[in-house]
Amino acid sequence: MKDSKWTWRIVSLISIAATLLLIVGFVYAANDIINPQGETLTSSLPQESATPAPAAADKLKILALGDSLAKGTGDNSGSGFVRRTLDGLTEGGGQAELLGNMGINGLTTAGLQTKLQEEGVQYALRQASVVLVSIGGNDLFRGSDLLGTGTGMQTEEGVQAEQAPAGDAEGDTSAAQPGGILDGKPSALVTSTPKPNEDELTPEALLAALPDAAKRLGEILETIAEINPQAQVYYVGLYNPFGDIEDLLVPGNQAVTAWNNAAMDIINTHSNMTLVPTFDLFNRHLDKYLSNDHFHPNGDGYQRISERIVQAIR
Repeated sequence: MKDSKWTWRIVSLISIAATLLLIVGFVYAANDIINPQGETLTSSLPQESATPAPAAADKLKILALGDSLAKGTGDNSGSGFVRRTLDGLTEGGGQAELLGNMGINGLTTAGLQTKLQEEGVQYALRQASVVLVSIGGNDLFRGSDLLGTGTGMQTEEGVQAEQAPAGDAEGDTSAAQPGGILDGKPSALVTSTPKPNEDELTPEALLAALPDAAKRLGEILETIAEINPQAQVYYVGLYNPFGDIEDLLVPGNQAVTAWNNAAMDIINTHSNMTLVPTFDLFNRHLDKYLSNDHFHPNGDGYQRISERIVQAIR
């Protein structure tokens, strides 16, 4: 009897305990349904892993070599295509700096060959990643004041060449005017209307200088490549500044086209060199893009050239 009594008591206690557990479990379940609780939110969302910033592109280091176009003659702002190219490349956060502008008024291919032998020029070339070259116009047009405007083209040494008085305010150049002096020799006398027995600006006269000058251009580019094989070289092609003068249109176009084609043949043999064309920019737009000397570009002309260069570099 006693064993049966204790058995029932134990069963009862277990039943009561089980009932209490059920009640407690029910209460917790009901509370969880009524007041659901998620994970504790942090004060801020987890930060994404920072994407490694791409390595900053090397800053372009620009060096300009050549003649008065490289120097920027004719641009009232003094910027020329060199400074304008720098501005275009740095626009929008691009990185570029100008190591130097070694443009010299009146410089010929022979003169540039000599400059490339100078230690300072070679040092600057070795530092450059972009080399802008403008040369050949003085070889082709002999550095002379072809229109007799009295603008005073300079010799390679920067000495002002002697000029006869210019025409009237309307640009009358019917009288022959002495040209500049190049390499110690007077340049040919040329009028806007060449006469027989005078040194005329003929295709033959212009093309006469082409073979030797083109050969020197090739040697110049080879020298630049030897000094700095990694540099990207951009050669600025020639335009015909006399395309609006009937007597000079055809010979000028023929000579400039032949020169640009010869330059292209040379440049095509170098993977790191580019010819930047300018002939089409000035053709039929000389009134918009030439300065008052009717030879060098004005600010707008240099701007168009610089846009071409920037496009080629990018």
